[in-house]
Amino acid sequence: MEKKICVVGGGRWGRNHIRELFQMGCLGGIVEKDAVRLKELADTYPVKAFTSLENALITGFDGYIVATPAETHYEIGKTLIDHGQNVLIEKPMTLQSSQARELASLSHRKKTRLMVGHILLFHPAMRKIKELIVRGRLGQLYYMYSTRLNLGTVRTEENVFWSFAPHDISVMNYLTGSLPVGVCALGGKFLQGTLEDVTVTHLEYPDNIRAHIFVSWLHPFKEQRLVVVGSEGMISFEDSSPDKNIMLYNKRIQMADGIPRKIEQPDEVIPYDRTPPLRKELEYFIEGLDARITVADGWSGAEVVRILEQAQKCLSNAPSAAVINSH
Repeated sequence: MEKKICVVGGGRWGRNHIRELFQMGCLGGIVEKDAVRLKELADTYPVKAFTSLENALITGFDGYIVATPAETHYEIGKTLIDHGQNVLIEKPMTLQSSQARELASLSHRKKTRLMVGHILLFHPAMRKIKELIVRGRLGQLYYMYSTRLNLGTVRTEENVFWSFAPHDISVMNYLTGSLPVGVCALGGKFLQGTLEDVTVTHLEYPDNIRAHIFVSWLHPFKEQRLVVVGSEGMISFEDSSPDKNIMLYNKRIQMADGIPRKIEQPDEVIPYDRTPPLRKELEYFIEGLDARITVADGWSGAEVVRILEQAQKCLSNAPSAAVINSH
């Protein structure tokens, strides 16, 4: 790979992009407005360093990664695409679906590549789970649920749903091969009084497939778990566990003459490629610069933002719990 990529934003996640691209031999530049942070990064990674996006554009790169706070994604993304640049924007793509669609349309007109950092779409475990679903190992999909829980990192610009749930929404859209037809959500504001710290969201997909997402940055332990249940089997994958195994449970409930009967066979540990998903994502973006971006493209990123908006509307309009008189 001879492409050179410039990373805009040297914060926590931006550093991951910088490190991985450097190891791949594809890091071309870093944009970071904090001069102290930029010097630290430049001392570690001997590439071109800029305190402004304008100077990076003058230099020119094969592509740019926007790893800045979510509220800046639209303006930075628009500037880059306006200049005919290929861009990977971290999730959430923008904070408004209208802005996300605008960026996707602009990229189409400018004939640039636009991708969104839905990294779990490149996680080898998710690819393997999708393969098992397509092969019919689970039978008819019934429901799935995901948990993304931790103590921190607490945001002050976006709530926990906008910060954590884009990952899970993109995965559920991918596994079902569809978009939800119904969305509702409940949450609680505890720390700042204006942003939800915990949310539970229900998604209804075509063919009566249901999904639930539980996210919190106010939780005593870290958990990142996905469970998928079908008519012929069930899958569990916990990305936060030490072994990170995909477990296939060969068990189901069979109805015979109206009587439910539990059927169980030995569980299986499903092998899969253990390449880190960030490496897979970056390889796909770089390869797509000379081809097409079809996974996690701008339009799919805009759909995720639209679903986030629908859930946020439920959160904002949720009535307070009714007082129950026990006498």
